[in-house]
Amino acid sequence: MTPERRAHEDFRTFFEREYARLALALFLITSSDAEAEDLAQESMVRVFERWDRVGRMESPTGYLYRTAMNLHRSRLRRLRHPTRYRGEPPPASDPGAMVEVRDHVARVLEAIPIGQRQALVLVEWLGFDAVVAGRLLGIEDVSVRVRLSWAL
Repeated sequence: MTPERRAHEDFRTFFEREYARLALALFLITSSDAEAEDLAQESMVRVFERWDRVGRMESPTGYLYRTAMNLHRSRLRRLRHPTRYRGEPPPASDPGAMVEVRDHVARVLEAIPIGQRQALVLVEWLGFDAVVAGRLLGIEDVSVRVRLSWAL
């Protein structure tokens, strides 16, 4: 097997393991299916373009999430102010039973400022510690803990 083919297969495994989790995390941050999918796809493309370097990193997953957070911040900057998007949560296995829960979660998440929402999703939902979340967001770990405290 050629090194190029092996790298593509390694990336395919990485993609299959991380994409759904990344897209869901981005949905929780953006409250928009479309925005989350766009950011997840763009993040994966950027990681793929650099896979020869990223694949050898200590934490390719950390690089992926940092890329996604940077893309999200760039989009917010271009909009001049954070716009809250209303989107439908990902479909559940029993949509009838989950409608109220999804609606409540979406409303609660939309009410949380974006920085706090990012910290909440990275630490509480994805399980990153404050140090890693801080690196992903480009802020100090103490700032992550403060944002998380306010969000909670």
